[in-house]
Amino acid sequence: MAGGAREVLTLQLGHFAGFVGAHWWNQQDAALCAPTGAKEPPGELCPDVLYRTGRTPHGQETYTPRLILMDLKGSLSSLKQEGGLYRDRQLDAAIAWQGKLTTHREELYPQIPGLQDLLSAEGVLSSDGIWRVKSIPSGKGPPPLTTAAAPKPFTPTEDSIRVWSDFLRVHLHPRSICMIQKYNHDGEAGRLEAFGQGESILKEPRCLEDVEDRLHFYVEECDHLQGFQILCDLHNGFSGLGAKAAELLRDEYSGRGIITWGLLPGPYSRGDPLKNIYRLLNTALGLVHMSAHSSLVCPLSLGGGLGLRPEPPVTFPHLHYDPALPFHCGAILATALDTVTAPYRLRSSPVFMARLADMLNFSGKKVATAAATIPFPLAPGQSLPDALVQLGGAAAWTPLSACGSPSGTCCFAQSVVLRGLDRACHASQLAPGTPLPSPLHACATGEDVLAQYLQQQQPTVRSSAHLLLAPCMVAPPYPQLFSPGLSQHGLVVDGPPSGAAVESIPVLGALCSSSSLNRTLGDLARELTKLDVRRWASFLAAGVEQGDLDEALQELRSLAQCYRSGGGLVD
Repeated sequence: MAGGAREVLTLQLGHFAGFVGAHWWNQQDAALCAPTGAKEPPGELCPDVLYRTGRTPHGQETYTPRLILMDLKGSLSSLKQEGGLYRDRQLDAAIAWQGKLTTHREELYPQIPGLQDLLSAEGVLSSDGIWRVKSIPSGKGPPPLTTAAAPKPFTPTEDSIRVWSDFLRVHLHPRSICMIQKYNHDGEAGRLEAFGQGESILKEPRCLEDVEDRLHFYVEECDHLQGFQILCDLHNGFSGLGAKAAELLRDEYSGRGIITWGLLPGPYSRGDPLKNIYRLLNTALGLVHMSAHSSLVCPLSLGGGLGLRPEPPVTFPHLHYDPALPFHCGAILATALDTVTAPYRLRSSPVFMARLADMLNFSGKKVATAAATIPFPLAPGQSLPDALVQLGGAAAWTPLSACGSPSGTCCFAQSVVLRGLDRACHASQLAPGTPLPSPLHACATGEDVLAQYLQQQQPTVRSSAHLLLAPCMVAPPYPQLFSPGLSQHGLVVDGPPSGAAVESIPVLGALCSSSSLNRTLGDLARELTKLDVRRWASFLAAGVEQGDLDEALQELRSLAQCYRSGGGLVD
């Protein structure tokens, strides 16, 4: 199996989680088949943490995500539920019945032109113009690479992406996809809208048994399971499903780390009051119940807030994205996720999930916030000390948890990852005798530079920092969101743009236990207290009783109080 890796099983629940997850797995796949001779050393991040080796009934070796994915009927487009690597033996078996047969076939959506080439070749276009094709690995670690003719360039357009499966380029195991046939992805009827609906799914014996069988299949082949990461929609009924899944994992696998990422799409409008009220209720109930059963919960969103009042989406100096497109929002959040989860995916000296959660969730602080600088702004010829001095304080980071501006808040503990910078620029290269522009320029290593920077910004905060050479991969079908002033590897260049597509970027990401959650969770509780839920009886009818809601509101207030005071104010 995964050898000495500390394995992680991923649960991906919901359609927006599907967008984030598809980008996430595409990035893992692109990193697996990064061309030889690339600047990052192979093996810095251990792919066996997320992937598993296997073999098809026909003897073909496979390397697929250790993943259980749940979505609604109609969300797969042209993707087969059983995947494409393993053929269904039941379908291959001879049919004994000799009478008349009637076949009912559901019409599939056509696959996007260009993506078929990517799926069949499974590779990346390297900087030398040669298509590097990924072979199925015969052993542990990243697969070998072979050379083949490059397929036509594939750049998905806004109009061509309907669902997340339209751009997923990773083969999945037949045990991965679990479709919820009771609810529909499309249309106005039969939608999974309320927390109680999601909870009830895993209360059905047949569905519960199916999920447990899938869990046992993946867990029993692990040698050193460190835990589970749950990517879950927070704004709809999948919030209840995610809470119930976290409870199941806690009961079945006590002592393992469970980190839940509550995902919210971009900004919303006041045009649909019912949808907004449901979003508010689902988010509040999801945060309360997920935090009760998880080691750590982190909401992820490009929206400006969680409340009923619409807030403008967050902005990035070098990204141009459409906040209304899940394809764009999912890509940015996946990039942040790929960075902040790096500590428990390291090949050498990893920080395991349970330990990472313990560092951030002390004193009842079970919810964390995320922030990132995408891409990290480094110009050619600059050193890391130069870039950090120019970046300034934590207010320069973009918040990704819908908690508003971090200005005026304080941080209790943080885990920071900076990745994608050449080793040559980690420390200052000033000539001897040159006056030092800052204390950072006196540090001998990049690790010392990053630690000193964090100490300067927030002296009293417990910080864990990692500096990685491996960048985030943003090859197609990742959308080209980047400003023209970026190089092929995401550096900020002066002068006319080169015209080359950005293939990889440096990223600075952080998880933080922040006092901003006192305001965010408290405001959420206050908005719900003012709400006359009896006007939205359909939400209660879906399975949540008034007493359950009152209890959840009290828990939300108590959770907010955990973030009430502390030192280390953010400028």
